[in-house]
Amino acid sequence: MLKDLVPRLGIYKKLKKHHGCVNTVSFNADGNNLVSGSDDMRVIVWGWETGHSKLSFWSGHSDNVFQARFMLYTDDRSLVTCAADGENDLRTAQATELFTCYPLDDSRACMRVIKLNSIAIDPRNPNLFAVAGSDGFTRLYDYTKSELLVSHSNEFIYLSTRDMGLGHDPALASSSSVCSEASEIGLDHSAVSASAMDANDKGIPQVYKGHMNREMVKGVRFFGPRSEYVVSGSDCGRIFIWKRKCGELVRVMEAEKHVVNCIESHPHSAVLASSGIETVIKIWAPKALHKAIPPTNIEERLGSRPEQ
Repeated sequence: MLKDLVPRLGIYKKLKKHHGCVNTVSFNADGNNLVSGSDDMRVIVWGWETGHSKLSFWSGHSDNVFQARFMLYTDDRSLVTCAADGENDLRTAQATELFTCYPLDDSRACMRVIKLNSIAIDPRNPNLFAVAGSDGFTRLYDYTKSELLVSHSNEFIYLSTRDMGLGHDPALASSSSVCSEASEIGLDHSAVSASAMDANDKGIPQVYKGHMNREMVKGVRFFGPRSEYVVSGSDCGRIFIWKRKCGELVRVMEAEKHVVNCIESHPHSAVLASSGIETVIKIWAPKALHKAIPPTNIEERLGSRPEQ
């Protein structure tokens, strides 16, 4: 069972080819390929199990690549990317610009375009997706009712339903609130799930605490065949894993010397991919012989390195 594998997660492979910060990692639907994007403006497709790159090319963007994903039902022949130049591109044989995001109101008129750093795609309908960027808004395209997992800057991680809106009150959110065992459907295997949470009777989102999210955008994902866990990177260089239902922190892993920005869960196996401001991608798998000790008083120990 997954609960027996999570304490045994350790570094399985290191992928090295980028020459800048790796800002995005994402598995394909079959789980055999991994795509990454970087400050070097290149996109690389990896055979992560062997550690070798299958394809490497210039993205066509004029600034840092912040997100790259395989388009579903295209036999991995199409990728969608977004970058700090504000463009969303669809790449098949060549890149095609889909659209550019601009400020929604005059208060941000100083921004020529919105720098985009995240894309979430509906696994059941690839025409439905959401993007997020530097203006604090999430743009939902053909968005259907679902739950949304969001990591807020200088804040916690929240799991909310659409009827709650995207706002939150930290004083109301409690790590002891409980979610239902609903199956997942929404905007991405690792970012959205369907049906209501038990805690939603009072309109209170589930909250996940302990990590640090101040310096850069942090990816947050569901983990497990039934999305039993929530996983995120942190400014302290660690990976945090919580129980989805109750928000209990069950694992903290040392991953980078500085910041872990990206975390991606494998669609079928107990495997994670992570990256940060370094140029190396790390693959995590349950390879450790001994189980890690559950973390305690992590908020008081952020200045020290935890055991793996």
